Amino acid sequence: MNNTILTFGTILLYLTCSILLFIYLNQSSRADANNKARLSKRIIVLVGFGGLLLHTLVLYSSMFSDAGINFGFYNAMSLVSVFLVLFTLTATWRHPVEILTIILLPITIVTIALEYFGTSSHLLPAGSSTALIFHVSTSIIAYSLLALAALQAILLSIQNKFLHAHQPGGLIKRLPPLKNMETLLFEVILAGFIMLTISLGSGLLFLENMFAQQLAHKTVLSILAWLVFLALLVGHWQMGWRGRTAIRWTLSGFISLMLAYFGSKFVLEILLT
Repeated sequence: MNNTILTFGTILLYLTCSILLFIYLNQSSRADANNKARLSKRIIVLVGFGGLLLHTLVLYSSMFSDAGINFGFYNAMSLVSVFLVLFTLTATWRHPVEILTIILLPITIVTIALEYFGTSSHLLPAGSSTALIFHVSTSIIAYSLLALAALQAILLSIQNKFLHAHQPGGLIKRLPPLKNMETLLFEVILAGFIMLTISLGSGLLFLENMFAQQLAHKTVLSILAWLVFLALLVGHWQMGWRGRTAIRWTLSGFISLMLAYFGSKFVLEILLT
């Protein structure tokens, strides 16, 4: 199928899903409690999964060729957004966190447009070692989970601010209670931390150039992010860290990880080309 058709089909389905979820959130509370309304929500989420399927096909055609796997800046961003959409739609299916999807899908549409119009290349040659592919894959999954945690932390911060100001109006009152939001946040952080641990461990064990000149800053920033998330999880379990403390540590760890994963790629593949 033509890549242009797939791309614009993806954008259409993502946009439809986001708009319908926004309408769903603005339904009356009586409708929200209704079985039929819940079924409608799941149908809307299925529209999003349809967009995710097309998005995956678009990305596959951009990344894979006889020469190898293109992990260029735009493809890497699009791959992260695929995992982000997958995790977010799954969370929305199970929990009342529709606003995460409403925010994420328009951002994902921007990454799809950048991938479609932009060009960048970082080729993993055909026949690359399984260890390298495993390391890159776990890194992308870890980054996606912790990016979702950062997005949720921002949303939690807004929710916290409105509740403390005694103004829980608009879409804020449609969110789950703060305690439930924090529980979900730490579940996502733990999953991301495990994947980040596997990624760093596989890199240190199987790759010989983790501390080479071009990769040293990535490794150092990734380890720094790992330490931040480790401290956050230990602080949460042992000292009950939550609320603003958890939000600050989550965003600090994600910023370090974002600089490690995409900072140098942006400079080398976009600014200097």
